[in-house]
Amino acid sequence: MKFLLGLTLFCISQLTFGQPSQAMKPIDPAILKSFAPNGTLRVGINLGNPVLASEDSATKNLSGVTIDIANEIGQRINLPVQLIPYKSAGATVDGIKNGDLDLVFVAIDPVRGADVSYTPAYIQIEGAYMVKSSSALKRNEEVDVAGTEIVVGKGSAYDLFLTREIKHATLLRAANSQSVVDDFMLGKGNVASGVKQQLESDAKRYEGLRMLPGRFMVINQAMGVAKARPDFEKTTLYLSEVITQLKQSGFIANSLQRHHIQGAKVAD
Repeated sequence: MKFLLGLTLFCISQLTFGQPSQAMKPIDPAILKSFAPNGTLRVGINLGNPVLASEDSATKNLSGVTIDIANEIGQRINLPVQLIPYKSAGATVDGIKNGDLDLVFVAIDPVRGADVSYTPAYIQIEGAYMVKSSSALKRNEEVDVAGTEIVVGKGSAYDLFLTREIKHATLLRAANSQSVVDDFMLGKGNVASGVKQQLESDAKRYEGLRMLPGRFMVINQAMGVAKARPDFEKTTLYLSEVITQLKQSGFIANSLQRHHIQGAKVAD
């Protein structure tokens, strides 16, 4: 009876969390020294994107898909994990560039790629626009015109993307992604931009807002390590193998479901 109960619990854990940590070969000691030289895996957690992570206001406990992945990697490399929260993706990237972090979860972007080496994407997120109900704008294609002012979180993936792509409208940068809708409702700009899910959530705090249909971009979220580290290529290859396995095993899909995340899908 005990054997059957143990077998049942094991099967449930596989369905819920994907393949066990031991399913992959151990990390090479030389790679580990480059990856986490202090003996603790210091992971930057971007709280500016609620699809990736959230913080309990009372306990300050962190939860989300990036926390699940970080802890899984810690188990695989047999090191303690230190989760370090940041308010924005830009600040998180600064942390890894400055050597304060060993691993980050951020959007793949060519500008950041000068300093950060990326794994393949693990999830894809939609970027969207929101306007006031009285706005004449109906479609995403109508936004990039002279006179339109788009509020965007400073240093976010959306900021980097829109900086490259917008030709006629003006970008107004909020302190971070969480501040976009509040700034917008205080009279800043006439279009708010950001993570579709966050905009929809923030809009519930106000009246007279609507989303423009569809999306203006798809954001590929990945893990990143500093290119300044001596064996960053080998570290990236190891982490790429991990993320591929976590996608294939159902680990990431189950994590998204467990945290009730909508507006994101497991990357191809």
